[in-house]
Amino acid sequence: MLYDINLPELKEEKTADNAAQFTVEPLYPGYGMTLGNSIRRVLLSSLAGSAISAVKIEGVSHEFSTIKGVKEDVIEIILNIKQIRFRNPNEEPVTLTLKKTGGVVKAGDIATSNDVEVVNPELVIANLDNSKVKFEMEMRVEQGRGYAPVENRGGEKLPVGMIAIDAIYTPIKRVRYSVANTRVGQMTDLDKLILEVETDGTISPKEAVMQASEILVGHFQVLAGHDVVSVGTGGIMTAAERAEADMAQIGVDEVNFSPRTANALMNNDINTIKDLMDLSPADLKDLKGFGAKAQDEVVEKLAELGVNQAPAGE
Repeated sequence: MLYDINLPELKEEKTADNAAQFTVEPLYPGYGMTLGNSIRRVLLSSLAGSAISAVKIEGVSHEFSTIKGVKEDVIEIILNIKQIRFRNPNEEPVTLTLKKTGGVVKAGDIATSNDVEVVNPELVIANLDNSKVKFEMEMRVEQGRGYAPVENRGGEKLPVGMIAIDAIYTPIKRVRYSVANTRVGQMTDLDKLILEVETDGTISPKEAVMQASEILVGHFQVLAGHDVVSVGTGGIMTAAERAEADMAQIGVDEVNFSPRTANALMNNDINTIKDLMDLSPADLKDLKGFGAKAQDEVVEKLAELGVNQAPAGE
């Protein structure tokens, strides 16, 4: 007898501040191991996060140095630095500084900027011998995926005095799974997947599982014949969506508008094609100094570029 392979249910149980257990059941026989192993590998290797990738410590020329008045040597300090976790919305690397005189140097002493947040401010970086000892450090924080040792990042150019360090980008601290038997009616050989996930606090376990699942779904959609070109934190993007997203970043001064139309757009703070795509025909009509001829020109150029203008009423 042929029966359908029904989709399972997902249940989440929070087990600690940054940890949760997910139960997926009932699963077709064998699917528990297949899903569990796949999601575990993606969680550990492919999720995006932010970490310190290079550091400059005042008075230090290499990682095998010691610092007068500091209990830890530079290797110990670097090991501690690797554990600092950040929420960082910046796509480009950000340089942060730390200056401390005396006492215990903690992650919370880092002077943050550009919306960067230290998630574990109580983490100890170093201990200073007395109240007169000064500790100064500059660090580069950037986004990445998984774990990136220095030897795999060959060729990167660093400012003088900067020491490259292994970067732990992944927000996952621990993940494990197990498979148990479950039954539905007369079917007694079904699988139940139990997935335990702990994160570093930059994202929740549920967000981590969702991101990893999106990555897997994107790859399976390729096998299913769908036109997928990338999977990121924003989800799955088709080739058409990627082309439209790229087109949206073009400035109005890069399009062959007449000088009068281009100036009128920029005077109304319309600087990119994305800004134009968000405007309906009625919105265009209401722009200051924007006549019917300019409106027709915009509609024509958007059509040439293959992008859509917002419909009326939005």
